[in-house]
Amino acid sequence: MPSSQRTFPVQTGAHDTALTTGNQVRVRADGDNLSAAVAVLTHPDLAGIVDVVAWVRDGWLTVANAGGASRVALADPTGPWQVLRGHDPVAVQDPMHGVPMDAALDDPSPPNSRNSYPLAGVRLASAFADPHRSPDIVVVHSAAHHWPERGGHLGEHGSLDAGQSRAPLLLSGAGVRGRGMLDRFARTVDIAPTLALLAGASMTGPQGAEIDGRPLADLCEPGARHVVGLLWDGANCNDLLNMAGTGELPAVARLLARGCALAGGAIAEFPSVTLTNHTSALTAVGPGRHGILNNVYFDRETGRRIIANDSSTWHVACDQLRDGVWTIFEAIAAARPGVSTACVNEPVDRGATYSTFALVRSMNGGDGASGLGEHLPSAQDDPYATARWVEADPDYAWSTQVDALGLTQVEQLWGGDAQPPAFMWWNTTLTDTGHHGGGPYSPQARASMIDADRRLGAFLDLLDARGLTDDTAILLTADHGSEGADPACTGDWDDALRAAGIPFRDEAYGFIYLDAPSAAPGPARETTNDHQ
Repeated sequence: MPSSQRTFPVQTGAHDTALTTGNQVRVRADGDNLSAAVAVLTHPDLAGIVDVVAWVRDGWLTVANAGGASRVALADPTGPWQVLRGHDPVAVQDPMHGVPMDAALDDPSPPNSRNSYPLAGVRLASAFADPHRSPDIVVVHSAAHHWPERGGHLGEHGSLDAGQSRAPLLLSGAGVRGRGMLDRFARTVDIAPTLALLAGASMTGPQGAEIDGRPLADLCEPGARHVVGLLWDGANCNDLLNMAGTGELPAVARLLARGCALAGGAIAEFPSVTLTNHTSALTAVGPGRHGILNNVYFDRETGRRIIANDSSTWHVACDQLRDGVWTIFEAIAAARPGVSTACVNEPVDRGATYSTFALVRSMNGGDGASGLGEHLPSAQDDPYATARWVEADPDYAWSTQVDALGLTQVEQLWGGDAQPPAFMWWNTTLTDTGHHGGGPYSPQARASMIDADRRLGAFLDLLDARGLTDDTAILLTADHGSEGADPACTGDWDDALRAAGIPFRDEAYGFIYLDAPSAAPGPARETTNDHQ
């Protein structure tokens, strides 16, 4: 580097500004690329897109941004936090921030000073807990950050903040004691233990002696003949509950009439992306335990880039699970030998008696689910689909096809003379597509939930017709929330790191691996930007 000063453009909105870093050479001369990278990432000129930067060193988890820094001991990431300078970037950790919906609409996609970061220490510590797959630095993008050049959308997730981390959580039917709207929250890792409790099983056992979640035992009890877990990918908790209350989601309202909902929903693990949290929901442990750290990550042990959340790799996602982790399907099989379980349109399927992706694996094709196009129903002919968005958005049409196939599988598993499974997990894709396409609270996002509600209604009608409603417990959740991006808030911190001469690779946009082999050109947007 020819000079001790470097300047480079950083786009923070409508204007390009110059960021000057005068200490890069001195820091890097000491061989400390971590300090150099943190200095770049916490510069005020990146404050519009970099919300929080986190790293681990010498037993401490440290977070920083342009306004300040704090740290917490890894031995007890629940706290207390020590403020090192300025303002604590995670000073507010209220899980109920932005609840109810009016509170979120009054202050959409707030900056760090007005935002909340629920369970920040525990969630970040898990992201750093894998000895080979965890990054050196985590960059948490700001709530308003928009990056169209990397496939970004009007609705985003992935962040540590409450809006992007909050998934809905409803319990209904057999064995559910809770009633109405409850002013409380849970965690994504609590989902599998709660479903297992309802099914008369436990997530603790020979392979899973320790779990990170806990069953919601005060709200439900064992005894349901059938248990169903529903995941509406990316559904906004506030809007879902509001639409159920206004009658726009009548099937969800039917669930609430026989159960309860948590106003604060379920707080996702970090990062608040799809496959990380599908896995956490079905294993009761965080990413540092189950090993699927992000939708894309780097494995230093093998020297491989792992693309976990992609239509060509979903069917082999469970290959990445760490030893000692078991799924709810395995837990139920251990507790109730001989019962059948089903996993519909869900990659985390290990141990299920019936699985969509087991069928994909049996095809022996290299394309995985991306090769199923010819087998998918027509979106245009789907009676449950909103035609406006099917015609307007190819992604909406594709997700409609996938979810139509999901409903077909569910009807085959539960209809006619079939013996229904003791446990079923059913993943819905369209809700994520709708929230990305239009942003939360948008007509497109709401149409996606209405379509999902229609399919849920068809299932509930089937239960009624077969006399199974009173014997069935249902849990409805999501894997993360959705927050609106500001089209004016753009920029890429990778440009700043490259300009500073720091060797790195950035996976899934925010997992920084230092001194690792350079990353190859990125794959499709749904993996690099965790939009599935």
